[in-house]
Amino acid sequence: MAADSSFDVVSHVDRQEVDNALNQAAKEIQQRFDFKNTDSSIRWSGESIELESNGEERVKAALDVFQSKLIRRGVSLKALDAGEPRLSGKMWKITATTKQGIDQEMAKKISKLVRDEGPKGVKCLIQGDELRVSSKSRDDLQAVQRLIKEADFDIALQFTNYR
Repeated sequence: MAADSSFDVVSHVDRQEVDNALNQAAKEIQQRFDFKNTDSSIRWSGESIELESNGEERVKAALDVFQSKLIRRGVSLKALDAGEPRLSGKMWKITATTKQGIDQEMAKKISKLVRDEGPKGVKCLIQGDELRVSSKSRDDLQAVQRLIKEADFDIALQFTNYR
């Protein structure tokens, strides 16, 4: 009798890749002509990312530069939660955070999708901020991965721990 195969559905962001993208964006903002004399900056503020400039359009442009660097480094934009521009004194600011983990509600949605539309015999188990999917057939697990990718949930999902 063969043992069950399984994989984990997780939502993790590589902090080092985000940090590299942030440093690249900061360098580009310092060097680009359209950001000259706008006091534009991007930096870590605790666990969040703070973008700052003297105009609303400039701070949005800085966010666009940061997002393009994230894409280039392979970080999904679904993992970035950027707020709306707000005026703080004379400067416009945007605070962005990275989303980590799958919340209970989203895990239940994914589990329900797999139960309803996935192959028979596939089991889902919610474990904290991740989801374990197991089955006797590896082909069924690959079908579940395709199903989850096609469902296009509003969070960045990765498949790890495939055994």
